[in-house]
Amino acid sequence: MDEVGRIRKNETTEIVVQKTEFRGSVGIDIREYVTSERYTGWSKNGVRIPVEKWKDFKEIMDKVESAER
Repeated sequence: MDEVGRIRKNETTEIVVQKTEFRGSVGIDIREYVTSERYTGWSKNGVRIPVEKWKDFKEIMDKVESAER
């Protein structure tokens, strides 16, 4: 796994972006990592985008960014 970056969501949660391989398929994982007294580790919240669909995903994110202006 190659970590690309992290964004702090709140006091206990970070959003982590990683390039991963799962069952022979490369993809981009966007997952929540929790650090609290009760639990530290990955949550079930997140999404995996196959690398061949990344360009399509990025185009959607660009539209979101344009809409915010």
